Amino acid sequence: VRPAADADLSSASWLSGLRLEQYCPAFREAGLRTLWECRELNAAQLERMGVALPGHRKRILGSLQKLFPSERGMEGDMEREKDGEEEERPVPMERTKFRPPVTVSESLVHLSQTGKLRNQSQNVASNLGTQDKAPPPIPPRCDCFSAAPFSDIWFCCDGREKLFSVRFIHCFGFFYLSVCFRRDLWIEDYSSLPSSQNSICLPITGQVLARPPKADSAPQLTPVIKMGWLDKNPPQGSLIYQRRWVKLDADYLRYFDNEKDIYSKRIIPTSSITGVANVGDQKFEVVTHNRTFLFRAESDSERNEWVSVLQDMTGPARTRVSRELTLNPLVTCEMKGYLELRGLRSKLYTVVCGDKVFLYKNAEDYKLGIGITSIDMNVGNVKDMDRRAFDLTTPYRIFSFVAETDQLKDQWMEAMRNSIAEALSNYEVAEKIWGEPANQKCADCDATKPEWAAINLCVVFCKRCAGEHRGLGPSISKVRSLKMDKKVWTDDLIQLFLLVGNDRANHFWAANVPPSEALSACSSSEERRRFITAKYREGKYRRYHALFGNQKELDNALCINVQSNDVCETLALVFCGADVNCDTGNPDLSSPAALAMHHGQNLQVEFLTQNRNTEVKIAVHAEHYMAPPSITHNGFLFKTASMARPITERKNKEEFSRRWCVLNDGNFNYYESDKIATPNGGLKMREIVCLAVSPPETHGYDHSFEIYSDAERLYLFGTDNPETMREWVKSIAKSFIPACAEDLLQKDFERIGRLRYKDPLNLESSKVGWFCLVASTLHVCLEDGHGQETIHLQKLLELSRDNEVLVLVERGRTLYIEGERKLDFYGWASAIERAAGSSGDTLSQQQLTEADIPVIVERCIHYITQYGLTSEGIYRKSGVNSKIAALLEAFRRDARSVWLKEGEQQVDDVSNVLKRFFRDIEEGLFSQQAHNWLTVSDESRRISQYQLLFNNLPRVNKATLRTLVNHLYCVQRFSEMNQMNLHNLAIVFGPTLFQTDGKDYNAGRVVEDLIQHYITIFHVNEQQLKTQLDEITYIIKLRDNLNPKTGPASGDFICTVYLEEKKETAEQHVKIPAAMTAAELTFEILDRRKITVKEKDYWCCFEVNEKEEIERPLHYQERVLPILHSLGTDSHLLVKKNYSMEAMLVYLASKVDVTKHGMLKFREEKSLLGLTTGSFNDRYFMLNQTSFRLYKDVRVSETVYLCCDTQTEMREWFATFLSIQHAGLLWPAEWVKSRAASRSAPLDTRLGNVSLIPLRGTENEMRNSVAAFTADPLSVSLIRQSA
Repeated sequence: VRPAADADLSSASWLSGLRLEQYCPAFREAGLRTLWECRELNAAQLERMGVALPGHRKRILGSLQKLFPSERGMEGDMEREKDGEEEERPVPMERTKFRPPVTVSESLVHLSQTGKLRNQSQNVASNLGTQDKAPPPIPPRCDCFSAAPFSDIWFCCDGREKLFSVRFIHCFGFFYLSVCFRRDLWIEDYSSLPSSQNSICLPITGQVLARPPKADSAPQLTPVIKMGWLDKNPPQGSLIYQRRWVKLDADYLRYFDNEKDIYSKRIIPTSSITGVANVGDQKFEVVTHNRTFLFRAESDSERNEWVSVLQDMTGPARTRVSRELTLNPLVTCEMKGYLELRGLRSKLYTVVCGDKVFLYKNAEDYKLGIGITSIDMNVGNVKDMDRRAFDLTTPYRIFSFVAETDQLKDQWMEAMRNSIAEALSNYEVAEKIWGEPANQKCADCDATKPEWAAINLCVVFCKRCAGEHRGLGPSISKVRSLKMDKKVWTDDLIQLFLLVGNDRANHFWAANVPPSEALSACSSSEERRRFITAKYREGKYRRYHALFGNQKELDNALCINVQSNDVCETLALVFCGADVNCDTGNPDLSSPAALAMHHGQNLQVEFLTQNRNTEVKIAVHAEHYMAPPSITHNGFLFKTASMARPITERKNKEEFSRRWCVLNDGNFNYYESDKIATPNGGLKMREIVCLAVSPPETHGYDHSFEIYSDAERLYLFGTDNPETMREWVKSIAKSFIPACAEDLLQKDFERIGRLRYKDPLNLESSKVGWFCLVASTLHVCLEDGHGQETIHLQKLLELSRDNEVLVLVERGRTLYIEGERKLDFYGWASAIERAAGSSGDTLSQQQLTEADIPVIVERCIHYITQYGLTSEGIYRKSGVNSKIAALLEAFRRDARSVWLKEGEQQVDDVSNVLKRFFRDIEEGLFSQQAHNWLTVSDESRRISQYQLLFNNLPRVNKATLRTLVNHLYCVQRFSEMNQMNLHNLAIVFGPTLFQTDGKDYNAGRVVEDLIQHYITIFHVNEQQLKTQLDEITYIIKLRDNLNPKTGPASGDFICTVYLEEKKETAEQHVKIPAAMTAAELTFEILDRRKITVKEKDYWCCFEVNEKEEIERPLHYQERVLPILHSLGTDSHLLVKKNYSMEAMLVYLASKVDVTKHGMLKFREEKSLLGLTTGSFNDRYFMLNQTSFRLYKDVRVSETVYLCCDTQTEMREWFATFLSIQHAGLLWPAEWVKSRAASRSAPLDTRLGNVSLIPLRGTENEMRNSVAAFTADPLSVSLIRQSA
């Protein structure tokens, strides 16, 4: 019966309704012009027509099932497609054997003759009788082959449980009897099958006897029809056959090296097979359009079975369908072309299609459809490699491809990543989100079918916009996929997106978008980045709430609104500045999320949860308040005389003069009074380079500000009215800050202005940047940057100043600020150094690491972990009070510059510094919630209450507490050595952390609980903790080996040391103990030769490398044994006079600050086939107390070579290195008396070992050979550089 409503609908209109209009040409080519003609389509036909994506096939078949339920049975193609997509790789649960065609009655007679089978069903006799008399009608044959199974009939034996089932299957006009044994019963007897059954033939229906498919499983291969071992004749026609494991499914004939291989050696589409024939004993051939494949079975019966199945697969019905469709099913491939596969001599023709990658020998094979293998991308991962190479990684093999160009490599990687995304895609969430019509278009550019969303902003957007959203960072836009991140999309989150929708979200986010700035689907990446940054990061186009700017009222409104279902109002409040974690005033419902949950507003809870850590720009965008171009302001101010030096002392009121000041038309003038027309002086706004606001009460007038001009003059103005000062500062800043840096004007700055900076990769030229200092944060608008950048000064890895250079180092970036003018640069440098230090007494005001841990805590814990875990009574023993106070004061001044070294600081002093820091810190480690920690009493819920209290701590307190408890946990794990078990640590740290007098038992109990249940409370990864403990154990063992306490010198090494030159007569064999220093070794050699040491004789031990032709004088405190272990076959130790030492000592004596910077010749150590390549280039180096910094545009290898123009310059660099490494102790004050000195502590090797002095040439020859340094370099080798 032909339905009247939809049958005449064109296939193009129907596909458009399914949003699959891209397949209209393929349907027209197949002659399917109306919906009625499409009613019998199945999955195999759709794939051959080019519908390669499983989700698209599923959508088409689902629509046909709904439109033509009577034409398509319940066992139709849609169910088979569904099974094929969702189940795992088919693994038969039951073994099915196909016997030669027999009649139903014959098979039943055979079963009844056994006499041992008993039908488990009560009606089995009647069922069998019915089948024998009148078999059910044969299902209609479709274009492709099909098989229709009857219901299974289970049998058991001797009262046992189900043993096996009998299934009758009709296939290609024959009945097959399938006997299916339970897998656990027949698996042991599999080896007893006759040799003719070594191949397994499975039913060719979509219903595979396998585990039920999982809901989230990925699409897999078509079910296997037949598989087994065959011998294959190679293409060269050799008489030697190769044994191959062969699989046949509905689409392909594949063969493999063995049955465990995942990727085939050849894949032959069944549609390209033109004939199958017997060609002799046990042999048969498979003929395709351009090649014949010859196979040999183990028996004639096995051969006949293969031929029969293959002929049925390639019968007239299949051939007719193949001619109607395209030969190669990959007609809608995303990318195709040649790629080199590493390990092969030739390139392979590679095709990315849907969720698979196909490999072909060449393009001709691709056209014929005969390939090598296919790769399922649902288990793939694409990784970028060096140059033009990239890897496609699967659990079974790594495919290393090489593209022809870098551009093609990027295209291939993008295509394969899209294929992986498609393989992992799930349209269920997308279809639900698209149920809201507004969500069917991108919220930013109106592109159709957006597949990405920001779950905190409640907007849906396209793939191109998603890349720019990711650039904003997760603190602004949490980007998730509608297809791949299924676990993220809870029911509440989906309902939230349906309720808000892009239209209502844009009613807030895009309320003020000028038409000239709006995006379209074809906008460039740069336009998208600019628009999306302005829209979401800056809030430029948002609709401002009526309460904007009033924090208290915003928070109150939020607490009230979350009790209703108006999520859009909540969105407006939150993104206009309301605090999602604000105090509600109700101790039982302390947060807006708790209020919403209490009132049953699940969507409000979901929205607040997603925005718990979202960063919100509160300031009004400049466009909404910007003054007219000509800024005018006037009034009385008090002014001092202009100065050419920084202000270092307080200015009293008597030093100020009252002046009438006028700002107009870019000029700032000041007059004796408002009645006089001639100004006393003035400034042009373009001359101002810096504006600084002094802290209150710095000078005689409580509120003052400083203006710096490019003429190196400083102007100080003051007033007693704070509002007057703010108005003047705001007006002056607006007048000289350019439009590109106008965002800085919204900050409550202490200092704002212009500075020059250099790119570390290009020190030849400087650029202009605009800087704004707010508390401990430096906001920067650089000339070559995009938008505003932020530097958290308290988290800097390093801050150093050398003359007119200020270097700010943070993770992943170095900012090199240059002092163009001494006056304002001094002010900037002092202010930045002040801001980078500790700004108060609370934890959050300390200098912090990148992980938000105070630097003092991290360095003390690191030192104790390395040197004090085995110290008995650690944390219980007292240190020296004077040393503790001095060290604590140094940390408070600038923790970043304090480096704890063994020998300089004692373990007990450092441990007491850590305890005193926690005892003295304002508000304590547990903040204002300390009482809540001490009152936890419920034993059964104590751990969960600790977890809740921990999650409510401020960010810095949380990170610090986690780090400290981790450290204490490690301490008690080594209590056998340090005697500090869990209880002892709790006694010490309970009163310290809670700042009590020690009488409160609960303080110790809390600390003991935190350490004992550390893994549970802090959700610790036990594998990572085990690794940490293993590392500590290794450190302890290593230190024990390097510092043996007692015992004979059985571990001493015997080595050869030469005196003055390497020759046999100068050899000395010396026993080297573990603690022997270079000075002791030198004296040992000199004593053996009875050489008298004079006052100006600088005898040293040198490490000489003959191959590199370089040598290094060892420092007199340096231990020899580690050097001896590192010596290569081309190196030796040599004792001789160091003739450069006196010159180095004179140079260092003339230096006030031991630093050095300048240009050096530089070359990295690179080797190509054993040959050194590369030439020396000029690079700028800086050496100070903390680091040796090189500015260059490539990564530094472990060994680099440096070259100086003169011997003197080289000595100066070397002397500076040694002085910094050894705290200024370049040579002992009384060299001769130092023989009896005790052995020194281990050295600090932060800057590595330096190998400098060249062996060849006099000083004059070296000075004249600078031009030929590549042939004969005066090299400086920085070995194991760690700075």
